[in-house]
Amino acid sequence: MNRTNRKALAVAAASLFLAAVGCTDLTLAPKSSSTDANVFSDVSSYRAFIAKVYAGLAVSGQQGAAGNPDILGIDEGFSQYLRLYWETEELPTDEAVIGWGDIGLPEMNTQLWTSQSNMVVAMYYRIYFQVGMANEFLRQTTDAKLTERGHNGSALRAEIAQYRAEARFLRALSYWHGIDLFGGIPLVTEATPLGATPPQSTRTEVYNFIVTELNAIKADLPPAGAASYGRATPVAVDMLLAKLYLNAGVYTGTPNYAGALTAAQAVIAGPYTLDPAYRDLFLADNNTSPEIIFAITQDGLKTQTWGGVTFLVHASCGGSMNASLYGIDGCWWGLRMKSQTYNRYAAGDKRADSIFYTAGQTVPVTSIGNFNNGIAAPKFRNVTKTGARGSHPTHVDTDFPLFRLADAYLIYAEAHVRGGGGTDSLALAYVNALRERAYGGTTGDITLPQLTLQFILDERGRELLWEAHRRTDLIRFGQFTGSTYVWEWKGGVAAGASTGAYLDLYPFPASELIANPHLQQNPGY
Repeated sequence: MNRTNRKALAVAAASLFLAAVGCTDLTLAPKSSSTDANVFSDVSSYRAFIAKVYAGLAVSGQQGAAGNPDILGIDEGFSQYLRLYWETEELPTDEAVIGWGDIGLPEMNTQLWTSQSNMVVAMYYRIYFQVGMANEFLRQTTDAKLTERGHNGSALRAEIAQYRAEARFLRALSYWHGIDLFGGIPLVTEATPLGATPPQSTRTEVYNFIVTELNAIKADLPPAGAASYGRATPVAVDMLLAKLYLNAGVYTGTPNYAGALTAAQAVIAGPYTLDPAYRDLFLADNNTSPEIIFAITQDGLKTQTWGGVTFLVHASCGGSMNASLYGIDGCWWGLRMKSQTYNRYAAGDKRADSIFYTAGQTVPVTSIGNFNNGIAAPKFRNVTKTGARGSHPTHVDTDFPLFRLADAYLIYAEAHVRGGGGTDSLALAYVNALRERAYGGTTGDITLPQLTLQFILDERGRELLWEAHRRTDLIRFGQFTGSTYVWEWKGGVAAGASTGAYLDLYPFPASELIANPHLQQNPGY
């Protein structure tokens, strides 16, 4: 999506928080001599700062695609938030494999990571980089701070109050990623003393904090609609709550399927509708889709990065594929599907027809490093619905749909089947609505006896392929580790092998355990 308000804004304002992350061993850049007194004398700095908090999900640093990174110790492109999150959610599952041998990547394909694996370490620090920015924004926008700076206008204060709610949403989003990936993590807020070594909270404590925060801010967020695209809205809150409640049994030991169904109902009742064309959800002008609830926005000119959707588009291209057809200037020969995922689609499913590339590709991944092993899935493309290329041939305009309506339909169905309430008729209707889009008619419809939990997991895999849900879904269904479900290269074996349940959580970085003596490593590492 090409938009001018998603560029990296106000480096000085964003740099204020760098000495105040309240985290630990994280090495941050750039350094700044700015102070709140001189930065926030300009009221536009508040808007610039909240833009940078949003941009933390989309870019990797303060300067174009590279050259002034947010975090050090890893290649800047590899350090980008969305790229790391996607890799931690997709590569260890049955959905994706990446052929590169860069340090930290091979073990992600096989569930063989350690507490020193680069992608695991960088994801942990990315989460706290985001939390740190949100916390500093909240510290700098209290009523007392605004009064001290002479910013007393009611309109300005109302605007900043909305920004504060958005910062709290973004912090809650990253804390959700934190408890999902790492379990019980330190809970650092704007009230945490600067420089303090934070204690480790339980997974349940952080979960409860997230839920409380989301319910507290919902009324203060901008309403859903075209004007708030890419921003936190009340519907985005409902969607995040639905995701939290659906996984509550994993996070806290106490399921909350009724809460998940209620939150999903609230999303479905909102202003969003299914996009008539599945293909259009993943194109360069997908900001016009009626289905996307919350997106990590990309702009080939204004938010350049070697991560994000730029990574997804380029890395999915290789073999005999023509890069120009995907709106890019070259293929990176990286990502393909594992055979279990390709085989999950039935004949007539147009989702497969529209996003798979089979010419010259084998179904089995007999060699991870050979791009021609595994069916390619160029789901994300830097072209518009009319076939026009995005604004830049390298850095893409295609937004990443973090939340979309189809997921709410599937959450309702799963929560219902798990005993969370609702009706058989609605659960079946929501699933069949997705299948009718996929099949171009009713030939793919299922009946109520077919609406089982296993079917829903499989349908989530088909509908939400490569949208960073799969690891979380497999864990909720008890199929990520162990021997219940084995796929190619699970456990480092070509045919797949059983793995230990401790891998349901990633380890804390070894460096973090040294820096923060309050932390205890997750069991098994």
